[in-house]
Amino acid sequence: MAEHRLSPADLILPVFICPGETRSEPVPSMPGVERHSPDRLLNVVEQALEFGIPAIALFPVTPLDCKSEDGEEAWNPENLTCRTIRLIKRRFPEIGLIADVALDPYTTHGQDGLVRDGIVLNDETLEALSRQAVCQAEAGCDIVAPSDMMDGRIRSIREALDGAGHHDTLILSYAAKFASAFYGPFRDAVGSASALGAADKKTYQMDPANGSEAIREASLDIAESADMLMVKPGMPYLDIIRTLKDAFHLPTMAYQVSGEYAMIKAAGQNGWLDGEAAMLESLVCFKRAGADAILTYAALEVAARLGR
Repeated sequence: MAEHRLSPADLILPVFICPGETRSEPVPSMPGVERHSPDRLLNVVEQALEFGIPAIALFPVTPLDCKSEDGEEAWNPENLTCRTIRLIKRRFPEIGLIADVALDPYTTHGQDGLVRDGIVLNDETLEALSRQAVCQAEAGCDIVAPSDMMDGRIRSIREALDGAGHHDTLILSYAAKFASAFYGPFRDAVGSASALGAADKKTYQMDPANGSEAIREASLDIAESADMLMVKPGMPYLDIIRTLKDAFHLPTMAYQVSGEYAMIKAAGQNGWLDGEAAMLESLVCFKRAGADAILTYAALEVAARLGR
């Protein structure tokens, strides 16, 4: 008898938003994944609801002419993310919307924070992230998800949200986000790979060799009022998911990131393994490890299969 079962209610669908109208374009490094303009995204949201998927996570493809050194487009009420949130909530108020809080989609240098002389500035970045989170909450998102890994950002964002009257907006903290090689296809999808160039994010994302650090990072975020925790990537860090769940008993999510998804898809397409079975197995393993929800680009196809 199976100890754990997967259902569509366990899944969250990450989506890529591109500017324009009636646009859908494939992401070459992520088979089966497309970027959608906001109007086309409505069809995806409708399908997700029909399959029983409770939430989607939004990631924008910011036009080059909207990027800057300080990423000020991040807190523009008319940016692509905020316009999409309003559009979706008008049509489908019941869908949960998760908005990414980080500056990398909006900066010309591709880093998650403000940069001076090649150094990412932690404290100076906090105000920018807080302004971004308030902007997203005012647009109507249900959950803001700081993925930037700046120290102190959860407290700063919570205070800013409360100060603006958004007491019910939840914070999903990327408490354990590792400096991973598995993010490559995502950066292609949102257009940050070329901006980042040969630079990396190792000064603020976690060392993959570290486990105890995840407990310290999560405990700090919880003390600052995080409502939920995220572990990213997922499959290589099942031990971290279990550790955080057992230690804190807080809602804990796993992100099956772009590289994990792409590997399974590529192997399936080449006949090296049963792609559908491997995808389901990987997602069940997240539940066994303690994940309460799983972000996966395969959410639609998996939910459809589970419903058969």
